Amino acid sequence: MEVETIHKPKPQPEPRTIPSTPLRKIILVASIAAGIQFGWALQLSLLTPYVQLLGIPHTWAAFIWLCGPISGMLVQPIVGYHSDRCASRFGRRRPFIVAGSSLVTIAVFLIGYAADLGHLFGDSLDKPTKPRAIAVFVVGFWILDVANNMLQGPCRALLADISGSDTRKMRTANGFYSFFMAVGNVLGFSAGSYTHLHKMLPFTMTKACDVYCANLKTCFFLSIALLIALTILALTSVPEPTPTPEVVGEEIAPAVPFFTEIVAAFKELQRPVWILLVVTCLNWIAWFPFLLFDTDWMGREVYGGEVGNGRLYDLGVRAGAFGLMLNSVVLGCVSLGIEILARALGGVKRLWGLVNFLLAICLAMTVLITKLAQSARHGAVSVSGAEPPPPPAGIKAGALALFALLGIPQAITYSVPFALASIFCSNSGAGKGLSLGVLNLAIVVPQMVVSVASGPWDALFGGGNLPAFVVGAIAAVLSGILALTMLPSPPPDLPTAKNARAAAAAFH
Repeated sequence: MEVETIHKPKPQPEPRTIPSTPLRKIILVASIAAGIQFGWALQLSLLTPYVQLLGIPHTWAAFIWLCGPISGMLVQPIVGYHSDRCASRFGRRRPFIVAGSSLVTIAVFLIGYAADLGHLFGDSLDKPTKPRAIAVFVVGFWILDVANNMLQGPCRALLADISGSDTRKMRTANGFYSFFMAVGNVLGFSAGSYTHLHKMLPFTMTKACDVYCANLKTCFFLSIALLIALTILALTSVPEPTPTPEVVGEEIAPAVPFFTEIVAAFKELQRPVWILLVVTCLNWIAWFPFLLFDTDWMGREVYGGEVGNGRLYDLGVRAGAFGLMLNSVVLGCVSLGIEILARALGGVKRLWGLVNFLLAICLAMTVLITKLAQSARHGAVSVSGAEPPPPPAGIKAGALALFALLGIPQAITYSVPFALASIFCSNSGAGKGLSLGVLNLAIVVPQMVVSVASGPWDALFGGGNLPAFVVGAIAAVLSGILALTMLPSPPPDLPTAKNARAAAAAFH
């Protein structure tokens, strides 16, 4: 028995004392998020007119937008599982990041040239619906979502790997990842709003591809150039750490089928991870109604417009796009100050809990802003009897301020849960790739639920976006309460092996 008590503690300090990579190299890896998010922002800002150009029917549209959560639910856990066990001489995460970047390139080509390929294969330019172009677009869109999910998991896992045993660096790394997501958003929304960008690459405009289509092609070419440049720079400049023998034994050796491993992973999840999953799930139930319908809320409720009827809806959507730009700027600034905020408020768990209450307040304020806008329109219509003017400057400023303020909780949501997942799995010996993939299930499942249920739910209350926003506010309150009362605090920052041993014992 004495031999066992001597030998059992020895392996545990090893994972705690893995040296971390210098911060500048962590920033290089995190910068890949800018290339990923550039493409996502372009989808939001330019794909709608492109979809209209191709004549995609509404029944297809629902099928297309479901590919994001479905691919996230399947791809990230699978990629995470295999990246934990990858024995390639190029590293565990690198092959998946390179493969994801390559697939993004293929997908962007298919999406950008869908109209041209459809015309080449026989689509008529005179007909509103172009079935061959739609087929190419759908294939490209699904590949793009799969590729983006293939990139994000290994990138975050690589950040956790190169942070070593330093929990502070894990949080800082995820903060920089969130910052570069904001940079990608700003680049994407800026490029999408500039209607003459296609003049940089005149060949993008063809007989089958109008101005919107040409702008989409040009923007995607720029996003690909950025993603490839950042990926090459990061993967050639930052050496991937070699797993310790303990990690090899835990993550690479077992030849267990994937779905068996997923079931086993859920069975073996410790209490801190289960609570993290529940808090994350509620957090994203709160977020998704606004993320899916923010510009629609500006067009319908704030500006009082209707799709295809008058100019108010379009004006509101444009104002919402500007609000998303403000949101991204605040998101980026706050991401750089997460460590300072966490220290000021008493830890990352408390920070996450408090900003969830801020999220709830912001979502509840959408009701007040909507009622004020309706009141202003009612007064204007009663006087003139014509189409009401846009909302007063004060109401518009309040709505834009709401968009900007939401950047604060969004920065925390994009970084803290992933940092906590990396820290908790490091202390429990689980593979970081698979653990982050499991965490992603707590994000995509709420997305699917909100996407399917929000329409019927809103219809029960007469339509509009407010009922879903109110449910989001309630979910944010519950998420904040659970984060403050039940979510365990992560171990303190540990500079030495001796302190690491003590923290390991305390955590377990």
